[in-house]
Amino acid sequence: METLDLLLGGLGNAFTPTNLLYAAVGVLLGTFVGVLPGIGPAMAVALLLPITYGLDVTQSFILFAGIYYGGMYGGSTTSILLNTPGESASVMTAIEGNKMARNGRAAQALATAAIGSFVAGTIGTLLVAFFTPALAEVAVDIGAPSFFAIMLFSLMLVTAVLGSSKLRGFIGLAIGLTIGLVGLDLSTGQARLTGGVLALADGVDIVVVAVGIFAVGEALWIAAHLRRKPIEVIPVGRPFMDREDWGRSWKPWLRGTALGFPFGALPAGGAETPTFLSYVLERRLSRKSEEFGHGAIEGVAGPEAANNASAAGMFVPLLALGLPVTATAAVLLAAMRVYGIVPGPTLMTDQPDLVWTLLASLLIGNTLLLVINLPLAPLWARLLRIPRPQLYAGILFFASLGAYAVNQSAFDIALLLVFGCVGFAVRRFGIPILPLILGVIIGPLMEAKMREALDLSDGAVSGLFNEWLAVTVYALMVLVLVVPPVLSRIRGRSMVSEELDERTHTHG
Repeated sequence: METLDLLLGGLGNAFTPTNLLYAAVGVLLGTFVGVLPGIGPAMAVALLLPITYGLDVTQSFILFAGIYYGGMYGGSTTSILLNTPGESASVMTAIEGNKMARNGRAAQALATAAIGSFVAGTIGTLLVAFFTPALAEVAVDIGAPSFFAIMLFSLMLVTAVLGSSKLRGFIGLAIGLTIGLVGLDLSTGQARLTGGVLALADGVDIVVVAVGIFAVGEALWIAAHLRRKPIEVIPVGRPFMDREDWGRSWKPWLRGTALGFPFGALPAGGAETPTFLSYVLERRLSRKSEEFGHGAIEGVAGPEAANNASAAGMFVPLLALGLPVTATAAVLLAAMRVYGIVPGPTLMTDQPDLVWTLLASLLIGNTLLLVINLPLAPLWARLLRIPRPQLYAGILFFASLGAYAVNQSAFDIALLLVFGCVGFAVRRFGIPILPLILGVIIGPLMEAKMREALDLSDGAVSGLFNEWLAVTVYALMVLVLVVPPVLSRIRGRSMVSEELDERTHTHG
């Protein structure tokens, strides 16, 4: 009951004309940026982060809530109309959504994606409101060794389990951790990896890193593969769903929400796995499974709901533990640090007004997303007709402006270009971006917790293992690393033995 009262109080703070205006602007900006090819919500937030620096903290995060959900919606629009997912979590939406669009049902695909996003986002945000305080209460008792272990486990899972290649994932993580080391050592004051450049003494601003990796890296990648052939855009029409579409969509929305939220709330979450599981589940449960692969509406409704529920769930570890589990969460954490806000176990008690207003603004932004953007779907589709040279020239302009606005320093523009080249390189060699960004964010936090644990134990390495939770997390890490290879080897041996038995039986 107390949680409900706090959420209602947050709604009261957010429900002012000014705050509602910021939420609406955030939704429109997020959709505008997110609907462009190759630009997901993480890049939308990173690109628009600098424009919030002159705003009040509460207004900034209300704007971010709108940008975040708007970017998610924009990514599904691109997936359906262009078969170009803005992020990996939208891949499953693109499979059936683009087939629906090519069959003349683009309107229905966009409608079920938007309504599914609204349902999953609303339920997910309410679950965040009820789960986060409970997790924060438990997290208050977690010591530095356990926090270090949880952060290490989070990085390991995101890097080794969720990526397609473990080696490439760890290379991305190593790059991110190296960037996070740049600056002065907090204990000794010794300069690290600065190359004698005084401007790097305070470290590299995460905004410059994020905008460089996402925006400039994407622009350079597109420029390197640019073709003069115009993009084929499928006409949208007015988004509507008939009774059969509603009947086939509402259960996948709920099932997708139930699958997506736990994955987002885990400190090693991610939306790729639940969207895939949702797609497989809907294919098995559907009465019209023969339509899958040819434009089944369940294949859009379920994965899109799972994607957005996972996106809402990521606020649980972000607010309660200070752990970003997605690239978008990492950028939001960077925004909080800019304002001097430190997410973690004490945030709910130190700044309750901010937290509950943020959660309330997520509900408002999610509602405005549906009300404003559903009728505007044909308009957003027209943005896709902008020629790519002009489109990415504009993105580079705003990226440079945003990087300069951080410290009003021309040096940051040079850094932006450097990280843009890094972004291009990681795309070229198939290195995942998420471990890189998380390495930049979590690396310094891990170092601080590790040093705190070692200081408490007078430098003894056993100080990293002297809590039962830390030992449990390390045991889980060993299981996650060891069990999958062992199982795959056992399966490989069993397959070989079966083949040998078949050959023996055939020859016999």
